[in-house]
Amino acid sequence: MPYRRTEAMARRLAAKRDGILAAAEAAGAEGGMAAVQIAPVAQRAGIAAGTVYRYFPAKSDLVAALIAAVGEREVAAMRAAAAGSPGPLSALAATVGHYASGLAARRRLAWAIIGEPAEPDIEEARRTYRATVLAELTARISAAIETGRLPAQDARLAGSALLGGMIEGVVGPLAPEIDHASGGWETIQNLTLFILRGLGVADAQARGLVVQMAPRPGEPSADR
Repeated sequence: MPYRRTEAMARRLAAKRDGILAAAEAAGAEGGMAAVQIAPVAQRAGIAAGTVYRYFPAKSDLVAALIAAVGEREVAAMRAAAAGSPGPLSALAATVGHYASGLAARRRLAWAIIGEPAEPDIEEARRTYRATVLAELTARISAAIETGRLPAQDARLAGSALLGGMIEGVVGPLAPEIDHASGGWETIQNLTLFILRGLGVADAQARGLVVQMAPRPGEPSADR
């Protein structure tokens, strides 16, 4: 009789893989890409290095899986933020704000995933990560253009430019210091305001949309 993996076994294997990725993420958040090594990650996860190799035959496989997992989580958060917004412009502002907030919350890990020097075979995973985030931003910009909330423009080019702006503005080598006590909220608000202005949103409305990112009772919507 051929071997069949039971559902319970599949869950255990998935849980172990998730544990390895969580350990890799914690290592990257502390020490950057250089800290994501098989042996230290195994120790952090409380398993043997050989077990990690069964899931990820090389460091590049582990890093690629980590980048993919972080990207999936970030895009899911962006989509949830957009879905909870009253209109296309507020959805765009919320998407930008959530992504930038995620970068600000874990700057060391974000820089490791996005821009820190690394092995060439990791670059494909990075390109996929950027393309996934860019697709989400482009969709939000396109929706605002199609409904007349933004002037006609190349949505993908605009999305690419604002993605680069968020990365450099929040985690790049020249990014300003983040006030972690406030979650970097002032930086996120200013960056979102800059992006909305650049896309063609009138200043007063752009400011209203940024205020909406932290809604207050009774506050009117700027998404008209």
